[in-house]
Amino acid sequence: METVAVIGASPNQDRYANKAMRFLADHDHTPIPVAPKHETIEGKKVYPSLADISEKIDTVTLYLGPARQEKVIKQIIQAAPRRVIFNPGTENPGAYARLKTAGIEVIEACTLVLLKTNQY
Repeated sequence: METVAVIGASPNQDRYANKAMRFLADHDHTPIPVAPKHETIEGKKVYPSLADISEKIDTVTLYLGPARQEKVIKQIIQAAPRRVIFNPGTENPGAYARLKTAGIEVIEACTLVLLKTNQY
């Protein structure tokens, strides 16, 4: 079981970030929503930023476009998760080297597909 920060989490159940929250929980992982505009999502406390989470994060799954990632990439490096999953639409090749240099695995994939195909 992993602790997974879902950056760009949404209360809208039609959004992939929300589906990921539910699917991670269904697969016995602990999703932690990160979104500055919400207080709870799927019954879980929402953190305004990754830097506000005190527990160890194993994986970050990203649902935030590249234009809004700079501050988040710095927070990811500080949090030092094992890996970051860049979901479709969030790919940011310019950040990959920085993350890899910090010892963080970079994956371009869909979290939902990884879970559904037992590749997570």
